[in-house]
Order: sequence, then C-alpha cells, then structure tokens
Amino acid sequence: MPRTVPIGLGMVTAALAGCAGPETPVSSAEGVVRTPEGAIMQVDHDLAYKPGELSREQLTSSTRSLFTQDAANVFRRFPRDRTEPMVKFYTEALALRSLSPIQLTSSQQMLLTGVGKGQIKLSAGQQGNRKYDLSGGVKSGTGIRYFMLSYPDRQTVIDRFAAAGFPAPRFVDQGDGTQAALVTDPGGFPLQIVIRPGAKDHSDDGVGVGINASDLEESRAFYREFVGLDELPPVTDRLLGITKHPYRHGETTLYLYHTGDTLPADNGSAGIQYVVSDSPLVDAKAKARNIPVETPLNKLGGFDLVTVWLNDPDGVTNYYAQVGPNSRTAQTAQNQR
Repeated sequence: MPRTVPIGLGMVTAALAGCAGPETPVSSAEGVVRTPEGAIMQVDHDLAYKPGELSREQLTSSTRSLFTQDAANVFRRFPRDRTEPMVKFYTEALALRSLSPIQLTSSQQMLLTGVGKGQIKLSAGQQGNRKYDLSGGVKSGTGIRYFMLSYPDRQTVIDRFAAAGFPAPRFVDQGDGTQAALVTDPGGFPLQIVIRPGAKDHSDDGVGVGINASDLEESRAFYREFVGLDELPPVTDRLLGITKHPYRHGETTLYLYHTGDTLPADNGSAGIQYVVSDSPLVDAKAKARNIPVETPLNKLGGFDLVTVWLNDPDGVTNYYAQVGPNSRTAQTAQNQR
C-alpha cells in the first residue's frame, strides 16, 4: 500500500538520488541528517507510520512488493585523488554508459554510469563512519568485495582496456561455456568480467554484487526474508574458488559467500540501493525485525525523494529510496522504457 508523502522543502541539492552512504547523523534535535558528501536530508517523524496503523502481516512480510525498478543500483566510494582514473576505467575500459552527473555539493558530483536498468554510482571521498579495507581481494574481508559485469566478446573487452591504457584482463575458462577475468579498478576494488554468449554489450544485462558474509546463514535470511530477493541454487565460481549463493532482483544478482571467520570488515567501499514505492513502510518493517537503521527516515525537498538506510548483518548499506514522478530517478526510468 504505497503512501503518498508530501515533499515541499526548498531546493537543497540533487545529491541523494545517488548518495554513496551515510555518515554519523546530525542529532535528531537539529532535524537533519547529512551524507558524507555534505547533502542535507530533512528528518520528519511524521513520515513514519503510527503504532497500530499497520497489520502484523504488513510488518513481517518482505520489502519485495515495494520495488518499482527492475534492478538495484550499486555505488562505489573511493579515494578522491583517484577520480580521474576511476571515470576513465568505468566509462572507457568497462564501456559503461556515462550518464549526467548529480551535483552533490558546490565542490563534488556523483558520477553515474548505466548498467541496463540500473546504475553504478561513483562517489569520491571516504568520509563518515564506514569501514574501508580492500586488502586481500575478494576472500580476505567481509562486505561487498566485487562487482560482476558481463559482455558478449572477449577481444572487444581486451581492446577497450588497451585503448584506455589499462592492463588487459586475463580470461580463464569457467567450465560452463563462459570465460571470466578478475580486474581491479583504480580505487582498489575488484571486478569480475564474464564473457557469456548472448550477453548484452556494456553489461546492459545488469550487475552482480559479491558479498562475503561473516555469518552466511544470517545474511542469506536477511536478503531472502527481509529484502525478499529470489533465492537461486548455489553455484561454483571456478575463477574465484568459492561457492556462491545467488539472490536476484531483476537484472541485479547478489552473490553471498563465506571464506572465513574474524575477517576485517569493509562496509563503505560499496553499497546497494533499491527504488521503492514506500520508504516509510520499509522503515516500519525494519523496526519490527530489529534491523539496524543507519540513517533514519528522511526526505530531500524539491526532488520527490524519501529515503531510509538500513544495514545488513555485516553493515552493508541497503539504501531504500522512494521517488516521486518529478524525481530524476523516475524520469530516467521512464526514458528507458
């Protein structure tokens, strides 16, 4: 049951259409929360559903029925001095669609790239209370450890990397009719490139997200029962040497796996965004299940945007954004139909 939320604040900035994650919130007495990039969101307790307003079934069901975009968006936060090579890597070597950036503050933009119906959002700066540790690659830490992108032709990918001035990927046979290579972006984040017959170029089939979970069953339950993603049979990744448990939403698949206990955490380098019809209902569902709320229910005036940031069991940001018809996200989705 979508709730229409009036949004009438003055123009602040278009930042949060693609923000990369929260910093320690400003006190609720001040009525605002601030993102790491400096964008200000207005906290309004009237946005929340009142006690008794929702049924037990509404509170205990997943968030899946609220999704309005047939893909999730993901974001990458990286050291600011890596901005120029990061843009070159994602738009030239990976050949993702370059979209118009969002002006976060007077001095910073959110750089957007398209992958099918979703986006990879690039944000310079590693501020706030997030943890960053990409040392050791995909197996040596918890959190989002890699993205997976797919292409139809190996030589085209190799030629693009060479033209952009990056080392050519080294592909290996996966034993299932695909080839795969592991590369690292200029900010130190791994990406798995898969060559698959019939794939759309520019990875317009979407993006995969590899999440190393400290407690695999707890994380699987979170994404299956709370988020509501489709649980698929486990698969063996020959290149990475891991067994992955896929959870799919349209063009986006999360791959959960476990490689050890007491690993260092990284919950800042990447995150997940779902576009939904009712962020206050997500907020209520989260509170009913004692799921950590990282940044409370808030709105961005002038942009038809109401958001809430939640954490998965390893602190990975699951950011829910409710957008109105005048928002940039809604207009972009309409243009892609």
